[in-house]
Amino acid sequence: MARFVVAGPSEYLAITGWGIDDVKLAKKAWVFAGQKCSRFDISPVNYEFNVEAMSSEKLAFNLPAVFTIGPKITPAPAPEVDGASNQRRVLMPESEEALLLYAKLIAPHDHASNHVKQLVKGVIEGETRVLAASMTMEEIFQGTKKFKQEVFDQVQLDLNKFGLYIYNANVKQLVDEPGHEYFSYLGKKTQQEAANKAKVDVAEERMKGEVGAKEREGLTRQNAAKVDAETKVVSVRQQGIGLREEAKVKAEVQVYENEREAEIAAAQAGLAMKKAGWEKQSKVAQVEAVKAVAIREAELQMESNAALYNRQKAADATLYEQVKSAEARKAQADAMFFEQKLAEDARLYAKQKEAEALAMVGKAKVEYVTSMLQALGGDYGALRDYLMIDGGMYQEMARVNASAVSGMQPKISIWSGADGAAGEAGAGAMQQVAGVYKMLPPLLSTVHEQTGMQPPAWMGSLPKDGAN
Repeated sequence: MARFVVAGPSEYLAITGWGIDDVKLAKKAWVFAGQKCSRFDISPVNYEFNVEAMSSEKLAFNLPAVFTIGPKITPAPAPEVDGASNQRRVLMPESEEALLLYAKLIAPHDHASNHVKQLVKGVIEGETRVLAASMTMEEIFQGTKKFKQEVFDQVQLDLNKFGLYIYNANVKQLVDEPGHEYFSYLGKKTQQEAANKAKVDVAEERMKGEVGAKEREGLTRQNAAKVDAETKVVSVRQQGIGLREEAKVKAEVQVYENEREAEIAAAQAGLAMKKAGWEKQSKVAQVEAVKAVAIREAELQMESNAALYNRQKAADATLYEQVKSAEARKAQADAMFFEQKLAEDARLYAKQKEAEALAMVGKAKVEYVTSMLQALGGDYGALRDYLMIDGGMYQEMARVNASAVSGMQPKISIWSGADGAAGEAGAGAMQQVAGVYKMLPPLLSTVHEQTGMQPPAWMGSLPKDGAN
C-alpha cells in the first residue's frame, strides 16, 4: 500500500528498499510496500568542548571551544526559465554526497545524542592534540589565530568523512591546567616587559624633549638675528628699488597721459566728423521719412476712398434691392388684398341673395298659410291638421309605431271612415280630412294600450274609459 510522505522545512527523507539500489533522498515522495522511509533533521547543532592538550615542551593547557556542526546543504543555482526562476531547487553534487553519508552514518542516531557528541568531540580533541604537540607553547600563545585556523581546517577534513560541515567555530582564549601557571606567568612577563619598555620610552622621550627644547631656543635666536640683518638689507634694497620704480612709473604715467590726450583729441575729431555725418544722414532720413509718410498717406487715402466708394456702391445696390423687394411685396399684398376683397364681395353677394331668397320663401309661405287659413274659414285647428298631413307627420308616426311594435302581436282594430260616407261621390276634400281626424282617437288609444305612450298635448287627449 502506498503513502505520500512530506518532510519538514529542516528535514529530509531517506528511503530504502524495493526499487532503490542504495539510499534515496527526497523532501517529499511516495513510499510503496517493500520500502522504508526514515525522517532525519539537518539543522546544525552547537557542540561545546573543553579540549585538554599538551605542547611540544610537555606543558598542558585547556582550549575551550564551541563548534556549530551539521550536514552540508548547498542548493544549486536556480536556472532561469522564461524570465522567471525555477521553483524546484536541487542540491550541488558534493552536498548530495555529504547528505548521503550523513543519512547512512549519523541519521540513525539523534543528532543531539551523546553518541554523535562523543564522535565529534573525539575528532576535535584528536586533531587539537596532534597539532598542539607539534608546536611550542610560545608559538601557540603568540600565534593563537593561526593555531585556531589550523585546528578548524584539520577537524573539517575528518568531519567530511561523516558528511558533517562546520558552520561556525568559536575557539576561546587558552587556559592553564589546574596547578600550571604558564600562561599567567607568560602574561605577567609580557606585562612587565611592556611596563619596562614604556618607562624607557618615557625617559628617552623626556630627554629628547629637553634637548630639543634647548636646540629650538638656540636656533630661534640665530634665526632671529639672521632675519633682522637680512631685513635691514632687504629694506634698503627695497627702498632703492621703490624710488627707481616710482620714477619709472611717473615717466610711464606721463607718456600714458600724453598718449591718452592725443587719443582723446583724435577721438573727439572723429566723433565730430561722425556727428556731422550722422546729422546729415538724420536729415536725409527725416526728409525721406516725411516723403514716405506723405506717399503712404496718399496711398491710404486712395485705398480709403476706394473702400468708401465700394461700400457706397454696395449700400446703394443693397438699398435698390430692398426697395425693389418692398415694391414687389407691396404689389403682391395689393393683389392678395384685391383677391380677398373680390372673394368677400362674392360671399357677401351670395349671402344677400340667399337672404333675399329666404325672405321671398318666407313671404310665399306666409301668403300660402294666409290663403289656406282664409280657405278654411279661419279654423286654425283645421289648418294645423292639414299642415301636419301635408308634412307627412302622420306617416312618420305610423312608421315609428310600426317599428316599435315590430315582432309583437297587437290587437287589430278596423274602423270605417265617416260613417261610410267617405266613398260618396259628392263628399268634399275637407270631409275626408275630417274623417281621418275622427279616426285618430281610436288609433291613439290602441297605441297607448300596446306601448303605454301618451299622445302630445297639441294633438289631443285620449278618451276616458267607457266613452266612444
